Amino acid sequence: MRLIKRPVVNILNNHLIDYPTPINIHYAWNFGFLAFVCLAMQILTGVFLAMHYTPHVDLAFYSVEHIMRDVNYGWLLRYAHGNGASMFFIVVYVHIFRGLYYGSYAIPRHITWVVGVAILLLIMGTAFIGYVLPWGQMSLWGATVITNLVSAIPLVGNTIVGWLWGGFSVDNATLNRFFSLHYLLPFIIAAAAFIHMAALHQSGSGNPLGIDSSVDKIPMYPYFIVKDIFGLVLFTLFFSVFIYFLPNVLGHPDNYIEANPMVTPEHIVPEWYFLPLYAILRSIPHKLGGVVAMGFAIVVLAFLPWIHSTEIRSSAFRPLYKMLFWSLVVDVLVLGWIGGKSVEEPYVTIGQIATVYYFVYFLVIIPFLGKLEHFLLNFDAQERKFVRPATRPGHAALLSNSY
Repeated sequence: MRLIKRPVVNILNNHLIDYPTPINIHYAWNFGFLAFVCLAMQILTGVFLAMHYTPHVDLAFYSVEHIMRDVNYGWLLRYAHGNGASMFFIVVYVHIFRGLYYGSYAIPRHITWVVGVAILLLIMGTAFIGYVLPWGQMSLWGATVITNLVSAIPLVGNTIVGWLWGGFSVDNATLNRFFSLHYLLPFIIAAAAFIHMAALHQSGSGNPLGIDSSVDKIPMYPYFIVKDIFGLVLFTLFFSVFIYFLPNVLGHPDNYIEANPMVTPEHIVPEWYFLPLYAILRSIPHKLGGVVAMGFAIVVLAFLPWIHSTEIRSSAFRPLYKMLFWSLVVDVLVLGWIGGKSVEEPYVTIGQIATVYYFVYFLVIIPFLGKLEHFLLNFDAQERKFVRPATRPGHAALLSNSY
């Protein structure tokens, strides 16, 4: 028995207790832990909801009502799972933007970053098919619109759509497929999350200064475990406000109407966390081009470790990058706002401008900004000439500590 327990204890000790953590990380690093908590909560509540849910077009909507009205604490399970998806995306988006701000995608953490992008794609797929299960109006018509996008793929698009539908339209076979996938994918996400953490612990955590902190580290417990628990308490309070006081504010009111294939909603929109991607999709006046742009908006993140051109990680030493980073945040918020608007002027033009800037940021600004910063850093403004980096005070030490 001792031989069985010891490896498990050693693993937990190495990754949760004695794991060396940079002493200067702050609460922005809490969101990775919070994302794992959200995933665990979604799996747990989803398993209990599946015990009472019926994946049939004639019964799905009413089984959800049964959960809300007749199952003990069913309302709590449903609200925790529904709002938990929104909380999950809030945490994940903050986690991603923190990584962008502090250069967490750079080598040697590139594998961790790429696995994280794969997890993001899995989360989005799981959230989309989960949105279909309540079988409200937005569930039906959102599934119809999004799955139809696959038909834009040359040669095999219509075949794939037919496989997804299991027939000639979004119907009972579609709902059964989506329910099965929605139950399966969270466990795949959990496995990917463990790979993500293993890759992180292999290369070590970064820090706000973006420098080599291999010497200045302390054990994770009790210092950062306590910090994570404090962050979890604050997050739980924030989450509880939505569960108990604003349970429906993040959902669409049309999804509380039973799905009717004979009545099309006036304005079909996805959940709020898909709105920036939806705006990019609508901004391209070509079906296949819009689908490619929407997918590439996420995939481009995976290329950041190889397309960035700076030797300095942290934005603390990059004032120009800091301003451009916040312009990206504003741009994504604008895309989210446009995604919820009707397809009319001036929203179409604003969405196209925001879409162009999004891709310019990743495909033009990121690859060339490092070269521009290197040029400005090595230029002596007083003597109007280039000097070697080592002659500038502190520059050589800064570069030598960046990794």
